[in-house]
Amino acid sequence: MSAPSLRARVRSEMNQEIKQVARRHLAAEGANLSLRGVARDMGIVASALYRYFPSRDALLTALIIDAYDALGTAATEAEAAVPRDNLRGRWLATCHAARTWALAHPAEYGLLYGNPVPGYSAPQETVPLAAKVVFLLAGVVADGAENLEPLPPVPIPAPVRADLRRTIDQHSGDMPEERLDRVFAAWTHLFGLISFEVFGRLDDVIESRADYFDHHMSLMADQAGIPR
Repeated sequence: MSAPSLRARVRSEMNQEIKQVARRHLAAEGANLSLRGVARDMGIVASALYRYFPSRDALLTALIIDAYDALGTAATEAEAAVPRDNLRGRWLATCHAARTWALAHPAEYGLLYGNPVPGYSAPQETVPLAAKVVFLLAGVVADGAENLEPLPPVPIPAPVRADLRRTIDQHSGDMPEERLDRVFAAWTHLFGLISFEVFGRLDDVIESRADYFDHHMSLMADQAGIPR
């Protein structure tokens, strides 16, 4: 494969610089980005920026894709570092990696899980990236199918069961709806707890944040049937 042309390298470097400046704006001002503000900080006219990102939404989408990819990579690498037969270790490694990334990148986490940006709708291409963490958790449960604890019978409403079955079928899985229901409950609990910490909702309430998080993610592992 031939090396990228000089023009392609310059364009790639410019894209990265624009996103880097935009991330600083996220940290200072939130997700309501201004292309003019980004251009001003870079010392260029706004029209030059439009050659790389034709709109604010295009820049937001690029930042969202990068953030989901970074979060997913952090979780994937942490989970992969744990022996395959250590189901609870893989589960907790995934959860802790998501929390660690979020605390290190609060502005980017806020772009993903904070208030919706007025007038912006994320495109379909972001959906698989957003699902990386939950399907890592589902993969842990699927790998341990023979060794999981039995679940107490809890009725699932028919429309919810249909949603769960559709998700299982779309991902070529073979998991009971009851089990995926527990994984999804853990997924929402995971990011709810991370959001509470990132956005200050635990302030003056919980001081031992890491212990609290580990305790709750262990409870979620119990709920999913992962043996201790």
